[in-house]
Amino acid sequence: MWITIGIVIFVIVIACAFYILYRRTTSAWPKPKKRAAAKRPHPENWGREGLYVTWIGHSTVLLQIDGIRILTDPVFSRRVGVRILGLTIGPKRHVDPALAPSACTPVDVVVLSHAHMDHLDHPSLRKVISSNTVVVTPQGTGWLVRRHHPLCIHELAPSESVSLDCGLEITAQAVRHWGSRYPWNQHMGYQGYIIRRHAWSVFFAYDTARTDFTAVRNFKPQLAFIPIGAYAPHPFENAHCTPEQAWDMFVETQAQRLLPIHHDTFVLSQEPVDEPMRRLLAAASSQEQVWRGSHGTTYYARQPADIRENQTID
Repeated sequence: MWITIGIVIFVIVIACAFYILYRRTTSAWPKPKKRAAAKRPHPENWGREGLYVTWIGHSTVLLQIDGIRILTDPVFSRRVGVRILGLTIGPKRHVDPALAPSACTPVDVVVLSHAHMDHLDHPSLRKVISSNTVVVTPQGTGWLVRRHHPLCIHELAPSESVSLDCGLEITAQAVRHWGSRYPWNQHMGYQGYIIRRHAWSVFFAYDTARTDFTAVRNFKPQLAFIPIGAYAPHPFENAHCTPEQAWDMFVETQAQRLLPIHHDTFVLSQEPVDEPMRRLLAAASSQEQVWRGSHGTTYYARQPADIRENQTID
């Protein structure tokens, strides 16, 4: 009994120390007011033809390509971080998810970029993965997903590809970040992806510092999802690109549209929450190529030739 009591006390002390350290580290960070997503999409009304894209928040995007529904880095939780004694210690979202998990289902494919807790969130995965869902994830992270009982799990390393029965071809792209969920998980991978089906090609960079994405142009992407937040203070640029760097990377891909992600959802750094988009637009030599849709805005293109029209739907 005394051993059990000692373990409980030890865990409580560690939890308190972690909480105090977290609060001290983030004391000077922005504290935006909580708000709802600007729009509420209706994926139940989406047709079987064309490309639909809804930014739910952070790196969570609901993508449908000719009827195949893909969900990237699903995070719907109110708070993400380390869970100790039933409490989650970590950042709290200040913009509600544009969709509930149930509104995204059925999900054909879940794509995971790395195991960080703001990208691989077990409560969210539990709600969107079914026995018919395929999961694509980096090497060394499949065991984290197995508990949710998907149809199958494909672990990829950068430059590896998988062709799925639904017609999707997914290729992993190297990025500059890190993948450990905890300090001892050094074997866990991290990456972006090019997702293709028929004539469609979409590139997700997810979390990355400045990276040369010239090779991505070989896949002829129409859209590029590139992160623009969490770069301040300066040492954070070792893992997260600035908005100016995001624009440069977009230009390297030769995609037609840049859809910014990884900003204005969780406070993960010191910059004001509205600064990344302002800096991106100031850096863009062609602002019409930047998709400025807020949380919940749905982008639609019937065919790749329509991508330049930047059409949105309710």
